[in-house]
Amino acid sequence: MPRPVLLAVDDDPDVLKSLARVLRSAGLAVATFSSPSDFLEQHDPRAAGCLVLDVAMPGLNGLELQQALTAKGSALPIIFLTGRGDIPMSVQAMKGGAVDFLTKPVHDEDLLKAVHVALEKNRIERQSRAELDEIQERLATLTPREREVLTHVVSGQLNKQIANDLGTVEKTIKVHRARVMEKMEVHSLAELVRISDKAGIIARDQAPASAQQ
Repeated sequence: MPRPVLLAVDDDPDVLKSLARVLRSAGLAVATFSSPSDFLEQHDPRAAGCLVLDVAMPGLNGLELQQALTAKGSALPIIFLTGRGDIPMSVQAMKGGAVDFLTKPVHDEDLLKAVHVALEKNRIERQSRAELDEIQERLATLTPREREVLTHVVSGQLNKQIANDLGTVEKTIKVHRARVMEKMEVHSLAELVRISDKAGIIARDQAPASAQQ
């Protein structure tokens, strides 16, 4: 995993300096931006870290930037800062997935606590996304017939039942099943079910009737 970077966006240069000082004193890498537009121009959606974001800014405000990032599929955790306690605004921010909503002037301890929560959330999400990408790469190596056998296997069917459903012989299903296990790099049915579920593979007994015909 790459080293996370704390991204701070605020139109007040004094606030940016204060944020950078606190975060760097905790040994964190920091990048600051004076406006949401500057941030969007330079932001790498693949970057690890979290965003400390002012709410009220000219032009694109913090909530609108949050919405723009969500629309792009960004999983970057956001900590909002506001100069005044605005309950409806904080509710909207939290519903949008914000990690925390802090009031200025923010205490160093509160900021660092929120940042560590956000970084851990980002680490878990990135790890989960990396695992899913790897599973999808394995799925892509399966032939159409192997993919079909997979859906039957994770539903708990025996080889004989699968062979009957697919109009073939049990020996052939055994071969396909072994190849599925090898290509998916698993050693047990439980492990195959777990990663199939993570990838959104629907077992035969869970699929709509039309999909089973």
